[in-house]
Amino acid sequence: MKRFNWPTIRLLLMLALVIFLYSFTGKRNLNRKITKAEVVFVGENQLFVKQQAVNKLLIENRQDPKTIAIDALDLNKLEKTIDSHPLIDKSEVSVSVDGVLKAVVKQKTPIARINGKGASFYIDYKGNKMPLSNNYTARVLLVSGEINDKNKEDLAKLFRVIYDDVFLKKNIIGMQVMPNGSVLMLNRNYNFKIDFGQLINVEQKFKNYKAFFQKVVLDSSIAEYKKIDLRFAEQVVCTK
Repeated sequence: MKRFNWPTIRLLLMLALVIFLYSFTGKRNLNRKITKAEVVFVGENQLFVKQQAVNKLLIENRQDPKTIAIDALDLNKLEKTIDSHPLIDKSEVSVSVDGVLKAVVKQKTPIARINGKGASFYIDYKGNKMPLSNNYTARVLLVSGEINDKNKEDLAKLFRVIYDDVFLKKNIIGMQVMPNGSVLMLNRNYNFKIDFGQLINVEQKFKNYKAFFQKVVLDSSIAEYKKIDLRFAEQVVCTK
């Protein structure tokens, strides 16, 4: 007479039941439709791109997201589609258990606006071109002059230094890149020009400028200056 190992049999039956229920539930979920689409922007930037525009990319231009089956979704493809928008830096797309298709979107961060020959665009924090937005205009550093493939990386580093510094971001509002590669800057509240020179010793030059500014503001003589020369790393030369 054969003896059955009932504990083992019960365990196998329970395992088979779990696999069946999991498979059944998974198949049922895949056949479900999206209940709604949702776009969430993260970061401190104002909206350069309208929410409706991202929503259209998310639901692939369909009028009603409820017609989309969950098993028809390719989340990686949707992320790549949204990320291809020229004003968007990165997105993450997911589907919740209750059928909500959600995109968490980070926009690009403009740090300078280039006004060139017949063209105007932003430079974003990564140093790439970013088109202007019809939805919002960013108050960033205005730049004109000779910008090319040779100096664009060094200029992007300079823009980042200014953007990341609370004092410089408020103080420096304009910049002109000269044909010889040197840079002239404009101050927000005073009429003097800042001759920054070539794009070398950047941190030291700004350190010198801050020290000069703090000194002359205290004695109220800052309005008398017409030019601040920062070309020499060891000194600041001022012209009245």
